[in-house]
Amino acid sequence: MSGDDEVNLLVIVVDANPIWWGKQALLGSELTLSKCLDATMVLGNSHLFMNRNNKLAVIASHIQESRFLYPGKHWAALDLFGESGESNISGSKDGKYEVLTTINETIAEEIKDLLTNTEVKGQQMETLLAGSLAKALCFIHRVTKESKTSQEIKSRILVIKAAEDSALQYMNFMNVIFAAQKRNILIDACVLDSDSGLLQQACDITGGIYLKIPYKPSLLQYLLWVYLPDQDQRSQLILPPPVHVDYRAACFCHRNLIEIGYVCSVCLSIFCNFSPICTTCETAFKISLPAVMKSKKKKLKVMM
Repeated sequence: MSGDDEVNLLVIVVDANPIWWGKQALLGSELTLSKCLDATMVLGNSHLFMNRNNKLAVIASHIQESRFLYPGKHWAALDLFGESGESNISGSKDGKYEVLTTINETIAEEIKDLLTNTEVKGQQMETLLAGSLAKALCFIHRVTKESKTSQEIKSRILVIKAAEDSALQYMNFMNVIFAAQKRNILIDACVLDSDSGLLQQACDITGGIYLKIPYKPSLLQYLLWVYLPDQDQRSQLILPPPVHVDYRAACFCHRNLIEIGYVCSVCLSIFCNFSPICTTCETAFKISLPAVMKSKKKKLKVMM
């Protein structure tokens, strides 16, 4: 178990793409968004039960915004450390621990408000996952600054991914990954559908666990057995082996994943086709053309 002066912060990012979850409901899938959130809340409650210093945050990644489900808008900044949250905790009537009851109710209210007050408009169908991860890093940074100087904070992010990747978010995604690596923040990925090349890179670079769920109705079991242990306890467990990482990059011109391309030597932008001018930093490249052999002029002999 962790020491009393150590804080273990877990930020869970849940993919709440209404289009993907709506398709799953039409197909008659056993896993619905409601059951996914129930499994997420069980994982969050178990994380808080592991140690009294453990902290939790939950973010919903929608196609229009990224919203904190917990702590919600009615919770102050110091509530995570138990210094000003007593006024927000209501008494439990069924014998449950009041803090967990309030957290579950807050998550249920926020996700209901998010899904009922947003409309699907335009062509935006991708989950704003990169923005949700950036918001999670900002939250971890704020908690670190507001914590006590004697406390050591170990942070990690768990992404429960449902919809497919968006190549348009490649640059923002990679910036988030390298920022997390610099701050020693683990990024774990629990993928429900098709494999995610971006999350494979995130887990491989930061040292997290990537796992595609083979059986969706067993989501809770995978969350508890694989993602509940922190980074210190994982060395004592037999966890799923690392997967083959797809390190293909997305080109800046068409946002397609490519294996071979052209890289700008100034801003490191990637292009699938050659261009004499970088469209990102507008650098003009000096192209060395092959030398052209000059034809020798034949000397005309003057006949005398």
